[in-house]
Amino acid sequence: KRAYEERILKERLHLTYDNLKPANLIKNTLKEVTSSDQQDNIINTVAAVTAGYLTKLLFQRVSHSPFKKLIATAIQFGVTNAIVQNPKVVKVGVLILSRLLKSRSERSERSGSPQSSVLSPDP
Repeated sequence: KRAYEERILKERLHLTYDNLKPANLIKNTLKEVTSSDQQDNIINTVAAVTAGYLTKLLFQRVSHSPFKKLIATAIQFGVTNAIVQNPKVVKVGVLILSRLLKSRSERSERSGSPQSSVLSPDP
């Protein structure tokens, strides 16, 4: 029985040693990051930070006063937190927007006229 326990202990020691090698730590971390749950979290976080930053930029363009810059930072924080806390709502909004733009594009292709939208630049 003692020999069996020693063998199990040595196997666990070797397994732990292998897992603590820098190359294996990096490899395992990358596996965790690329898992589907982690990808969703990363995408949601990036989308939230980007939306918050763009909101701040749009608000700061209106005015250059220090008080309004402070307000812009607070708005950025609020938008970022709202998106991080409600990613499903944002995904639904993006889906609705993409369908709306797609249907508008299909209608303009059927009618043969160029698409005029807020998102497309004027020639």
